[in-house]
Amino acid sequence: MDRLFQRGNSPTIPWQHRFRIAAEIGTGLLFLHQTKPEPLVHRDLKPANILLDHNYVSKISDVGLARLVPPSVADTVTQYRMTSTAGTFCYIDPEYQQTGMLSVKSDIYSMGIIFLQLITAKPPIGLTHHVERAIERGTFAEMLDPALPDWPIEEALSLAKVALKCAELRRKDRPDLGNVVLPELERLRAIAEENMWQSMSYSAGTSPNHSQVSMSQVS
Repeated sequence: MDRLFQRGNSPTIPWQHRFRIAAEIGTGLLFLHQTKPEPLVHRDLKPANILLDHNYVSKISDVGLARLVPPSVADTVTQYRMTSTAGTFCYIDPEYQQTGMLSVKSDIYSMGIIFLQLITAKPPIGLTHHVERAIERGTFAEMLDPALPDWPIEEALSLAKVALKCAELRRKDRPDLGNVVLPELERLRAIAEENMWQSMSYSAGTSPNHSQVSMSQVS
């Protein structure tokens, strides 16, 4: 997903694909979290670990740092203490970093930061604060990636609000992925797909290409 930050000569990712990517990330993460009998926590979710093919289909990669929460723990609590934290600065769950307590909601925080980057194409440092202030001041549209002139402001704002909830500093304030976040992501994906089908009637499709790059190489 590095392409989001205009590295190289890659074309800008349309907003329709960005909404779909968000839904695919959420779906992939839920799959990891529902692993039986032990939930699987990625621990290092970031743009460089979101791979995109040339049709902008995404998948989560680099699960080398992922940890299984023992079933005896998973049945009784929602978090598990690790002896050492792992992850990437700006994307790592603040509570996990401070306490060593790992939870599926540790990944939710990382996902929230990624979603904000999907719509703004801005670096992660201080991004939640900047987006929150823009929403409060009524200048949210100015935060959107300027490489795209056709953002649907209302839908982009909906994604931003979901992302901000996911990126709450306190784990208990973050929403449930399957019951709260994913339904909204699927709603936005449906809007994006409907728009794409309408657009396809005016443009020719491209042939599939299955080589992959990371999302951090996106735009």
